Amino acid sequence: MNFSVEQPIGLNELSEKLNLPVQLILDSNAEKLPGLLSPGQQVLIPGYVSDGAENVQHNKITGLMGNRKKAYDYQALLDDLALLQTAYPFIQQNIIGTTVLKKPIYEVTVGSGPKKIHMNASFHANEWITSAALMQFLETYLLALIQEASINGIPAIKLYEDTTLSIVPMVNPDGVDLVLASPSSINDAYYQDALRINSFSDDFSSWKANIRGVDLNNQFPAYWEIEKERKEPKSPAPRDYPGDQPLTEPEAKAMAALVKEKNFDRLVAFHTQGEEIYWGYMQKEPEESAVIVKEYAIQSGYKAVQDIDSHAGFRDWFINEWKRPGFTVELGIGANPLPIEQFDEICRKSEGIFWSTLYL
Repeated sequence: MNFSVEQPIGLNELSEKLNLPVQLILDSNAEKLPGLLSPGQQVLIPGYVSDGAENVQHNKITGLMGNRKKAYDYQALLDDLALLQTAYPFIQQNIIGTTVLKKPIYEVTVGSGPKKIHMNASFHANEWITSAALMQFLETYLLALIQEASINGIPAIKLYEDTTLSIVPMVNPDGVDLVLASPSSINDAYYQDALRINSFSDDFSSWKANIRGVDLNNQFPAYWEIEKERKEPKSPAPRDYPGDQPLTEPEAKAMAALVKEKNFDRLVAFHTQGEEIYWGYMQKEPEESAVIVKEYAIQSGYKAVQDIDSHAGFRDWFINEWKRPGFTVELGIGANPLPIEQFDEICRKSEGIFWSTLYL
């Protein structure tokens, strides 16, 4: 909300008055704030909302605002991003690229600390429930910050000050909408191609690829040639086709460019399903990966799996190139797409992975 200063007040005094960390107030305002605020000065205050009436008390947010237990398509994500940006203006939103259908791919960053962490969801179209879960974790974190709460004994504001968190909540918006939306919402030419690829069935529930039938998590240059040779689809398909070359798809290009630009220390990619955590790649993962995944397993009850016979994935590429900790977390159990009725259980079990990624 916009706060209009009525009388001179120091930032520390304002912080105490509103029960908000000073850093969150500073980061919510694009222009640098002076130590003493002057009458009439407008200040963006995070974590407060108005009921829309004039001259009423603005109330501090006390709980989660979004309803994510639903079919979580691209529009639901955009609505959520707008809601969170208004309530928590200290977050930053960046467009890291666009999809085949020119939908912006959003990154949300929280904090500006030296430890750089990345998380993402919905590389695969029919795994859209991962986007809803990751956005739930994000809002829980933002709420903890304005409430000055602690996580496992660590103040949330310390996590904020120590960490720069990067989140791409929906890597594959075109694919998600193909699975969830009505055909009329899809570009006609691409929809007709997708329909042909899908054997002329309008049931896209098994579709994992992007709108062009390329599996985005088989697009990365980590022994891509092996996956190209052994994958059964040799042309665009609902799943598993790695493309004609690595990094041909705009979504994969955007993710690769983001990693190269931000130089992350660690990343977590949320997928479904199996309640497993993949953490090794060709013995190139660092020793600390074993320590981290042990905590993930304790927090979630998920099984830690060091090695799987897979190449060309986003996590594979990250470990192969940078020799840093990278994890694929397979949320939930059953058959994709997981039913939305699993949402609460998925969040309950895996939220600890989100937190421990920040504090380890």
